[in-house]
Amino acid sequence: MEDKLELEIVALSHSITQSHSYAVVLGEKEGKRRLPVVIGGNEAQAIAVALEKMNSSRPLTHDLMKNILDQFEIQLNEVVISNLQDGIFYAQLVCEKDGETYEIDSRTSDAIALAVRFNCPIYSYEFIMDSAGVIMEEEGEEGQREAEEAQAKQPEQSSSENFSQLSKEELNNKLNEALEKEEYEKAIKIRDEINRRKEGS
Repeated sequence: MEDKLELEIVALSHSITQSHSYAVVLGEKEGKRRLPVVIGGNEAQAIAVALEKMNSSRPLTHDLMKNILDQFEIQLNEVVISNLQDGIFYAQLVCEKDGETYEIDSRTSDAIALAVRFNCPIYSYEFIMDSAGVIMEEEGEEGQREAEEAQAKQPEQSSSENFSQLSKEELNNKLNEALEKEEYEKAIKIRDEINRRKEGS
């Protein structure tokens, strides 16, 4: 098998190609190519909650999976996006227990959500990057990049419009309330507003 390429999450936004879907954009750590992966809303929420380091009142499915692996002393060492067939990505969880390595098939979105929680590396292969990767600096990708950037700004603008009149204490109360009700999209918007004020102060 060819050498693996390490990737990192560089963006999470609404998909510009499929409505009601999201895209997690993975970028080469040692290169300029990007690998956009279309995922569902629940999976996007699971990734976003972990990236934002939010604590939910009850464990989400991927938190539960991590808790189970931790309880049985199974370590997730890495995630590998191992294949691409008919536009569908396939992934594997590379786990270790008692010195033995196990590879478990996984949906790519679930694998990424777990990788964020375990803080483990994400890899793929050259043939996948050749087939589905894009170089964002290329002229042909300029429109896509601008659209993704515009969409990425929308939640921030929305959070500013909805929560800009609230005091810091009110924002914290609403954040806790949103987490209690498991309204994670709302919680992320409130967190963005709190962070925006911290940066401005």
